[in-house]
Amino acid sequence: MKKPVFEEFDGYNGIVEEIETSRKYGTDYSAYGDSVDKQINLLHPTRMKLRVSEIIDETSSTKTLRLTSQDGYLPPFLAGQYIALFMELSGIRTSRPYSISSPPNQTGFYEITIRRVEDGLVSNYLLDEVKKGDELESSGPAGQFYHNPLFHDKTMVCIAGGSGITPFRSMIREIVECGLERSVYLFHGNKNLNDAISHDELRSLSDSFENINYLPVIEEPSDGYQGLSGLITGDLIREAIGDLTGKTFYLCGPQGMYDFCVPELEKLGIPKRKIRKEVYGAPANICDYPGWPERVKADDVFAVQVDGGPTIEARAGEPLMLALEKNGVLIPSICRSGECSMCRVKIQSGKVFQPGGVPVRKSDVQFGYVHSCVSYPLEDMEVLI
Repeated sequence: MKKPVFEEFDGYNGIVEEIETSRKYGTDYSAYGDSVDKQINLLHPTRMKLRVSEIIDETSSTKTLRLTSQDGYLPPFLAGQYIALFMELSGIRTSRPYSISSPPNQTGFYEITIRRVEDGLVSNYLLDEVKKGDELESSGPAGQFYHNPLFHDKTMVCIAGGSGITPFRSMIREIVECGLERSVYLFHGNKNLNDAISHDELRSLSDSFENINYLPVIEEPSDGYQGLSGLITGDLIREAIGDLTGKTFYLCGPQGMYDFCVPELEKLGIPKRKIRKEVYGAPANICDYPGWPERVKADDVFAVQVDGGPTIEARAGEPLMLALEKNGVLIPSICRSGECSMCRVKIQSGKVFQPGGVPVRKSDVQFGYVHSCVSYPLEDMEVLI
């Protein structure tokens, strides 16, 4: 009898052997029966119950929380992804995303690193009130900011500003702990060296591994400092790494860093497909953003009628989602940066401002949906949630 044609394919015998090995030594999921939801929830849980097992001081304004699962299981993630913490503070139900700073090969816990934000409701709570043993609720791992070996170069040029270092810390630790064939140039911009998160750890890894190059860039260096200083310009990058070909560029930091560094990379001739940016929250001063109407001031207040719900007041200078949360109207959210689209609302009447680059789907634009986490009211409105 003639063999089926697929048995003639290269590698067929090896695949058969792998299947047999998996059947012999792999995990038996038959206990889950036909419950697809249970199996999917292992990898993509909508909510997780976590416990703070350790609090690690990083700088005077930054701490790392080590989080373990209350049921003993944490879903896998890719270095560079984040989780969102959900909490109720001062009567406001809200969430905040934090990059996982521990490496994915560490399966016993997640670590997230929090820097204090001026007047930050959530950051001040996490830094000042959360204690070892406290319980937190989070989303499962999410986000698209990671290295894809099929599409991205083996040499990574990473540009971080302030607490934007956290996803790169996860990536670097995975590379050195798992012996990955990948090289990293990491530029970390800070006002002074004391603000540099994980400075000693990254410097030690850079000294120990040839494929890890840690390059702190200090904006206001102290006397005697001999490292890189000023801003992370294209000239500084080219002088530090030499040949620009065969490299993918990753950026994570505040909006001001993107506004400065992306044009610098474009001046170097880096194509847009080689530049990857992590979402990093809504703009701090939206009124300074290109396209903002001069007639509207940040403290202008507008009435927002929620279809089937209350009429609330919303400031022009704060995201619509934040105004809704402050008034007890809870909507789904994870990234709070305009990427995940979970916080979509439909504008029935009125207008909002959205900064350029927000990835709103064509169908959402057609039917009047916006991402409320990066939408700012410009007049009285009616919205459908």
